[in-house]
Amino acid sequence: MVTASEVEVKYRVTDSGVLVAALAARGVVLSAPVAQDDQAYARVGWEYGQSKIGQPFARLRTERGRHLLTVKTPVANELSCVEHETEVADRDQMHAALQQMGFYPTVRIRKTRRTSTLGSMSLCVDEVDDIGAFLEIERIVAPDEPGERIQAELDRFAAGLGLSLRRTFDTYDSLIRAARSGLYNSVAGSTDPGTGRTSRVSTSNSRPRVTAAWSLRRRSRGSCRYSPARSWSSSPVPT
Repeated sequence: MVTASEVEVKYRVTDSGVLVAALAARGVVLSAPVAQDDQAYARVGWEYGQSKIGQPFARLRTERGRHLLTVKTPVANELSCVEHETEVADRDQMHAALQQMGFYPTVRIRKTRRTSTLGSMSLCVDEVDDIGAFLEIERIVAPDEPGERIQAELDRFAAGLGLSLRRTFDTYDSLIRAARSGLYNSVAGSTDPGTGRTSRVSTSNSRPRVTAAWSLRRRSRGSCRYSPARSWSSSPVPT
């Protein structure tokens, strides 16, 4: 198994059409939209509002008829994770197995994703149900490369697009849960009910706080490049 790290930055997008045009001006040609149907899971005993650090979280994703199981354990922050991923044959059976192993379903995440690459960067333009459009920029790097320096480079690219992009440090499940709870501020940014962190503006004239986003994953995954298919229902989230 090849050990690699993923460094990521994520931004809330006001107008995805303007973003796509700005990317095209830099030679970025996005793929056709693909659908992704994700179910997030947490360990029984963990609840939103508690720290995610050191806690394993699972995700089942269906895209283009394939089912992927991903388990992430945040190390330094929510975007700094050790990650393991594999394809599974039967999503319903894996859903049941996860619950038997002590996980429970938290948030369903449905989105369409367009992807591209530019040099060593992978770019994803997402339209996420309930929370709108986002830009993700990622790089796969060696484990000894400093994450903050890579994130600063990715942020400089984002700033160079000349758009007002609101940086968020939260995962989609936290953002969606906040939106459904009325805690998501679509004007000022986003706040994670668990950490209280608020997204910041990233433009050519402002520099947001930088956090490292390390993860362990296979290079063959293709990072942003998958997409879903059939619908799938999870059991109710425990209250």
